[in-house]
Amino acid sequence: MGFTADVRVSFEFFPPKSEKMERALWLSVERLAPLGPSFMSVTYGAGGNTREKTHEIVSRLQAETGIPTAAHLTCVGASTDEIHDIARRYWDAGIRHIVALRGDPPDGHPVYQPDPDGYLYAADLVRGLRSIADFEISVAAYPETHPEARSPGADLDNLKRKVDEGARRAITQFFFEPDVYLKFRDRAAASGITIPIVPGILPVTNFSQVMSFSKLCGTSVPVWMADWFDGLDEDPGTRQLVAASVAIELSRFLVSEGVEDIHFYTLNRADLSYAICHVLGLRPNQPKNE
Repeated sequence: MGFTADVRVSFEFFPPKSEKMERALWLSVERLAPLGPSFMSVTYGAGGNTREKTHEIVSRLQAETGIPTAAHLTCVGASTDEIHDIARRYWDAGIRHIVALRGDPPDGHPVYQPDPDGYLYAADLVRGLRSIADFEISVAAYPETHPEARSPGADLDNLKRKVDEGARRAITQFFFEPDVYLKFRDRAAASGITIPIVPGILPVTNFSQVMSFSKLCGTSVPVWMADWFDGLDEDPGTRQLVAASVAIELSRFLVSEGVEDIHFYTLNRADLSYAICHVLGLRPNQPKNE
């Protein structure tokens, strides 16, 4: 099956913790930016512990690449006044897109506890941000249900609340089987959710790390996938080839099912995301199809 570059992509990065990781981040940006993503985003550490670093990277990304850049913002560890100040700083810096999240508890705190003077949940944060300025707001969606949700229906109701408060796009948690996304997309549509639900794709570079991520966020890892990566811990070359195959086939299938936008969790590495985009028909600095 051939593809044209009708699909739109976006890339997510995280604030680096060392000079070496910082270099890796900007090398990845240098590689991926010429593909003309719809936007790039930068995550926010648990408990808001990367607040200033996130702001610095978001501002630099947008200024140097000219690509709209989204800042992640969470409810955790900040009062409403602090969040409003952060949002105003972003608006004043020309940042118009916020990814609004409840957020994870900081290390050492296994249970989410909202700030006593802060927003309770992401829907409340969306409402607050909309009161500050006309931000474009993206939110999270969980095709396999948020681990803390009472039920799939309650989780979908929570997504609807975020949409009702003004969210314009939902980006899903990563998944590995296309039917997981497609069935969720159908359920969301049947419940009256009309905003785009963008599939989040995590190209696997470290399988054991992905297993840890998956346990935390409730993502299932197919048996066949574990089998494919079995025995490759000390074979990075083959592991990279297998990882590319898994992510490329998933992305191709989603596009064949009408998906028009894909969000890549890059983990600050460019190669796999770049390869997937190439197969989907995206080339550096090509004119965008409108």
